[in-house]
Amino acid sequence: MKHILITGCSSGFGFMAAKHLAEQGHHVYASMRNVNGKNAKKAMELLAYANEHNLKIEVHDIDVTSDESVHKAISKIDKVDVLINNAGRGYGGPVEAFSSQQLLSQLDLNIVGTLRVANAVLPKMRKQRSGLIIQVSSVAGRGSFPGYGIYCASKWGLEGVSEAMRYELAPLGIDVVLVEPGPFSTDFLANIVEPKDPEINADYQHVKEFIDGFETQVKDMYENNKATNPLIVAELFETLINTPAGKRPLRSIAGLDFGFQALNDVVEPIRKSSLESMNIGDLDGPKN
Repeated sequence: MKHILITGCSSGFGFMAAKHLAEQGHHVYASMRNVNGKNAKKAMELLAYANEHNLKIEVHDIDVTSDESVHKAISKIDKVDVLINNAGRGYGGPVEAFSSQQLLSQLDLNIVGTLRVANAVLPKMRKQRSGLIIQVSSVAGRGSFPGYGIYCASKWGLEGVSEAMRYELAPLGIDVVLVEPGPFSTDFLANIVEPKDPEINADYQHVKEFIDGFETQVKDMYENNKATNPLIVAELFETLINTPAGKRPLRSIAGLDFGFQALNDVVEPIRKSSLESMNIGDLDGPKN
């Protein structure tokens, strides 16, 4: 049994993973914002499910954009074997139409938020000399598309900082891996944040046409393609948790890959070769 902390459990991957991993016998700390407000219904649903099926699920209130919220919640959790940094949101629209504050908010949520939570649990992991951090990135962390530049920037940044953490934490017995989902039938598209400047936004009709077409295509896939079932991501989390330390891949794509699996396949030997050229090949994940 592992003690697993998951952020962003009010919906999507987090909600499903909390139930699925608890069903596998793990002790799950399911976290979300506004447990006593907006997300009270979802929190109660998870607790009721745990009670009905005799599972170990605790619900904690964590706003990953708040240092105080993160540290307050983590102080109540004695042991964390696995952290799944899942909380996040997407911003959609032409880059020029976003304010600098919106860009900072996107980066704060999708990059800095993961570091807040990781930094809060790492003292526990360093003390036990073991642990696994699963960073939920995206295929948008491996490429960029019109209308999603702000979101892609956050995921590209998450990829970079996570890869560095993998090398830094390996000698301490802690593993860091990236999960890169494609489009899944979650609330992601419905919760996209749009630019604040409608005048500039209106001048980018070609971007709007791409976004609308892409969303229509993806929603059609939800109805006709089993590869968009979010349970796939929860099962990938389970696979990574069950894989021995030192054997886990840095990057794992889940679902529709839009060709980016080929990119990962090409880049991986180059990445490993570059580590060897710098004499740090032994930092690519903890040793058994």
